[in-house]
Amino acid sequence: MSQYDAVIIGAGNGGLTAAATLARGGAKTLLLERHNIPGGCATSFVRGDYEFEVALHQLSGLGTEEKPFIMRKIFRELGVLDKVEFVQEHQLYRMTVQDEFDITLPASWSGIRDTLITHFPEEEQGVKDFMLLCERVVLESFMGFKAALKMNSEEMLLKNSKHYAEHGLRSAKDILDEHFNNEHIKTLLAAYWCYLGKAPKDINFVDLAMMLYAYGVFKPWHIKGGSQALSNGLLESFLEAGGDVQFNCAVEQIVTDQSAVAEGGKPRVVGVITEHGERIETSQVISNASSVVTFVDLLDTPNLPDEISKDFKSREIGTSAFCLYIGLDCTPDVIGIHNASTFMSTTTDEDLMHETMHTMNPPVATMLTCYNVDDPSFAPPGKSQVSLLCLQYGKVWEDVPVEKYAETKYAFAEYLIDQAEAFFPGFRAHIEEIEVATPLTMQRYLNTPGGSIYGFVQNPEDGEIHRPRYDQVDGLHMAGCWQGMGGFQPTYMVGQSTAKAVLKKLKAQSIAESSQENAQESKQQETTHA
Repeated sequence: MSQYDAVIIGAGNGGLTAAATLARGGAKTLLLERHNIPGGCATSFVRGDYEFEVALHQLSGLGTEEKPFIMRKIFRELGVLDKVEFVQEHQLYRMTVQDEFDITLPASWSGIRDTLITHFPEEEQGVKDFMLLCERVVLESFMGFKAALKMNSEEMLLKNSKHYAEHGLRSAKDILDEHFNNEHIKTLLAAYWCYLGKAPKDINFVDLAMMLYAYGVFKPWHIKGGSQALSNGLLESFLEAGGDVQFNCAVEQIVTDQSAVAEGGKPRVVGVITEHGERIETSQVISNASSVVTFVDLLDTPNLPDEISKDFKSREIGTSAFCLYIGLDCTPDVIGIHNASTFMSTTTDEDLMHETMHTMNPPVATMLTCYNVDDPSFAPPGKSQVSLLCLQYGKVWEDVPVEKYAETKYAFAEYLIDQAEAFFPGFRAHIEEIEVATPLTMQRYLNTPGGSIYGFVQNPEDGEIHRPRYDQVDGLHMAGCWQGMGGFQPTYMVGQSTAKAVLKKLKAQSIAESSQENAQESKQQETTHA
């Protein structure tokens, strides 16, 4: 039976950053992954001449070398900055709504302002006020709000985070309606709602402001070689620090000691059992699996803790995605693709877009990412790699008969290709390689309920103010999007912060054990002298 200070379940973004943080912090750490490669969503796969990026569209939070932001600091701490090469994207996105407007926003905060004013001169004051409010709310959320939350001080919140307190938790739609009359500018500025999976009326303004500000000021990025290169770099850093990893090795059970429960205490983690029957002793487990899988399928307690059960009953499983991975036999400019990210829609009605995600109806909004626009090496010379997707809830696929699955999948794929063809004439004729992934594909590879890519529905009620982190099992910690915001930057960050908390626990545990040993040794010496 082997023994570790900590065991990580799952080598997704949160699991990898947690593992690297623990190992580099001196903890004896084991990383267990059910797949044969690291990364979770941050992976790639090969079809024909193409190595397709699975999920990363734009990496936020990196900043430039001249103006670094939080992710550059984290990657430096984790020892991966010299292992990967980041590729800067020069536009935020192009948004085109059929027969209504077609506008590209640059990856520049002042450039965004100038572009909006050029296209919507009558909204000039609203643009200036809106962008200033975004700045204030974002900066206050990073500084004053965090301190006020830690101190549980309303007075401090109102004093140092006035704009956050007044506007941050209002709906994004309310703020947009308050600043603008033109529906087109509202739709254009709200495009990033798809990175959360809920329409603007159902997301906090601070979340939309955060994305606009982060990408506008600190730029959108991708990674040469795809997100798999970063996952490999994190794994390499983990192994260099002395960590151990087992692939093709799922965890079957999280083992707990229940002795304190009868007296009102918590169950305590004492180990895990792998699918191969190996028992591994540990006092700390960080799960990068979904919280549903972790507490329902893996935890050995006979019943869910009451707090967890109540929490799950108040949640909804978030959206998944229907995605086409496409290799084109031409360069992007041949068919008019000039932006890395393009949002394509036939309507400005975000509520209709979201409603369609619950159906098998043709999507009214899709996103196209062409990685070759800013980095031609993403495909063989003269070719292009494209991701074409729409958000869609996994539940609609659960009722598709097995014998109809392939037919339904390829028929739905035609909807997306038709939409791409409408915006990029000639698109279909240049398709050389294609792979289709449904929400059930996501479910199979990610092992998440409904194939969810963002965790639970990203409601305003699920923010850090309203949902405290699970602590009902001593030594069991969650790292990933199932207790916070989804996406790459948030999951990398939560993996590191969770691991740092575990390192503190391990240090305190070591000090306590050392003190106990010293006390016993002193007692023995006193007995000997007596």
